[in-house]
Amino acid sequence: MKSPDEARGETRGEVRDAAGDAGDAGEPGTVRPGGRTARVRAAVLEAAGDTLAEQGFHGLDLAEIARRADVGKTTVYRRWGTVAGLVADLLTDMAEQSLPRTETGSLLEDLLANAALVRRTLADPRQGALFKAVIAAATGDARTAEALHRFYEVRVAEWAPCVRQAVERGELPEGTDAAEVIRAVSAPLYYRFLTTGEPLDEAAAERAARAAVAAARAGAYVRG
Repeated sequence: MKSPDEARGETRGEVRDAAGDAGDAGEPGTVRPGGRTARVRAAVLEAAGDTLAEQGFHGLDLAEIARRADVGKTTVYRRWGTVAGLVADLLTDMAEQSLPRTETGSLLEDLLANAALVRRTLADPRQGALFKAVIAAATGDARTAEALHRFYEVRVAEWAPCVRQAVERGELPEGTDAAEVIRAVSAPLYYRFLTTGEPLDEAAAERAARAAVAAARAGAYVRG
């Protein structure tokens, strides 16, 4: 029977051995691997997320990320190329791993669930720090900004059907812009998160959802 240390050593060896599986296909940070290569990606992205949360964007260094992930740095440089490429892939992974939307048959209940999810994410010590670091980096790095925009496009698109279904049920006026309604739920929570420092509590999330529903019902988000 292998000791725990031997087992961990074999796991690290698998991660290092996967270097040859990564290849050079595609732009750095865009490959969607499987098997051992997937474990390399998971280890590197976890290390990148931890570093972002602890030290911010300027604390990211590909060689240090490779060390923390116990992966050969040649693999990291070949696979992601730059810090911006690594952050772009991290955001892609976060969008893919985010929880799916809730469908209750009620617009208010759906958007309350959306607001609660946003609040939990931003209030989480690791996730909140990570988002602050990425948002700050996006103000000065075009590729990070592009990746952040894609992340939010994916999340808004995931929840927009809740609004379209509400229009079909007659809860909202025809022509309501579903994406604008979803963004209206998150906006006051991000404002607190990034500017005022006020608590991101459940009451704040509920107010955000109820305000978005009231505005949508009044026609505030009808296109044109």
